[in-house]
Amino acid sequence: MRAMRSKLLVFAAVAALSSATLLSQSQTSIRIHAATVLDGTGKILRNATIVVEGSKIARVESGNSGPATYDLGQSTVVPGLIDVHAHVGWHFDKAGRYAARRGDPAEEILYSAENAYVTLMAGFTTIQSPGQPNDVPLRDAIARGILPGPRILTSIRQINENSGTPDEIKEKVRQLKKDGADVVKIFASASIRDGGKQTMTDAQLQAVCGEANALGMRTMVHAHSPESIKASVNAGCQQIEHGVFANDEVLKLMADKGVYFDPNVGVVLQNYLKNRDRYEGIGNYNAEGFAYMEKGLGLNKEMMAKAVRTPKLLIVNGTDAVAGAHGHNADEIVERVREGMKPMDAIVSATSLSAKSMRLDKTIGTIAPGFEADIVALDGDPLADITAVTRVAFVMKGGKVYKAQLSSRNSQR
Repeated sequence: MRAMRSKLLVFAAVAALSSATLLSQSQTSIRIHAATVLDGTGKILRNATIVVEGSKIARVESGNSGPATYDLGQSTVVPGLIDVHAHVGWHFDKAGRYAARRGDPAEEILYSAENAYVTLMAGFTTIQSPGQPNDVPLRDAIARGILPGPRILTSIRQINENSGTPDEIKEKVRQLKKDGADVVKIFASASIRDGGKQTMTDAQLQAVCGEANALGMRTMVHAHSPESIKASVNAGCQQIEHGVFANDEVLKLMADKGVYFDPNVGVVLQNYLKNRDRYEGIGNYNAEGFAYMEKGLGLNKEMMAKAVRTPKLLIVNGTDAVAGAHGHNADEIVERVREGMKPMDAIVSATSLSAKSMRLDKTIGTIAPGFEADIVALDGDPLADITAVTRVAFVMKGGKVYKAQLSSRNSQR
């Protein structure tokens, strides 16, 4: 145990020092040139230079009028990618098994720091983790610049059918706000491994989402069945997660009500099945549960086809990344395109639209003057080959460069 902690401490220190080396810039401004920039809202800019001053984008210029600090050549530049549902604390223990939040707290937060680092290196500069108490010190350490990682928003805890009466649930929401939660995570249905039926009562859902709305807090709801989705939307909840069994009726209801929908179709089930031996035998990770997940792959494909053709449905980008999935977040974008989403829509979903769902659309998710300088370069053109989102050559977050794997002709000049 002590050796594990020592190794992870060394990892964290090396990661931070490596980042500090990259971050040292002699210029007061940084100029980033690229052949193609996708601004996050659907616009394509050709032969553009992004000028960064401090943590912000100062301006975007046409052409390459001055010397570039980073010439990204034929790379495609996009805003820092966003994952609205990633469990940054979930990890495998030293035996290679899912830790199930039962380990040493110090060890857990170091694993969380590792997950945060690989997520940032994959081009994701903001994630939402719904969530556990250890998210808070990690969120704050990253915000202070002590550790390299994406900007983190967290729910800290969750609310479910066992959280009490409507009045008790309202008090729990008030406590979450006092504790600094960025969002309220709600379980309105069972896991897909248990069939996904509605678990919270309509009164409980009305209490949690009603109180959150009154306090100005956002809500995100784990809901698989049409009944749980409908009850959540009608209770005033703002974002639905998963929705494996969503039908045309509830998809239209979400679209009509302006509720964000995060269908996790490309990472979470695939990761569970790939790492079955690391999960099996823990809780409901059993033969029946894995059979449900196998079935879920096909159900997700059917559901995603319906979602894509639902007019005005606000589809945001989330993976439900758990142990084993961190750093593979972009696989979600790839799978969504394979299942019918247009490449540009998938990029917008993973940038400006996801930022809007988190009420950060004036700050992140777009390459434009005044926005945080969250800038990612992809090796390839994701509009022609969506797998380019998995090939990240350059990562800047808040004006600081954390990754710059550039060829000699695309290096610092």
